[in-house]
Amino acid sequence: MSASSPEKQHVLDALFATVESRRGADPASSWTARLLAGGVPAVAKKTGEEAVEAILAAMAEDPDALAAESADLLYHLLVLWAACGVTPDQVWRELERREGASGIAEKAARTP
Repeated sequence: MSASSPEKQHVLDALFATVESRRGADPASSWTARLLAGGVPAVAKKTGEEAVEAILAAMAEDPDALAAESADLLYHLLVLWAACGVTPDQVWRELERREGASGIAEKAARTP
């Protein structure tokens, strides 16, 4: 999933690059710039709102709404990563590290 070459670039890597390109842009002309200008608390709040909207769509058993809300959630999560200095490659590496591991065992290993 690495963004090492354009033909292998994942859609989320491309979206993250777009998010990063909006850093420092005019908040009046870019929603992403406006979010980033608000700092981590503003981005985190909006990401939480989007997560709730995705959950509500799932609970309503509305696949189209869930797909749309999931796209919103993924976008806002990428903005949150950017605001916090996390890159997609960091997340992809963590997912690869967990691949093939039991979710129960992985969670138990994280619990103090």
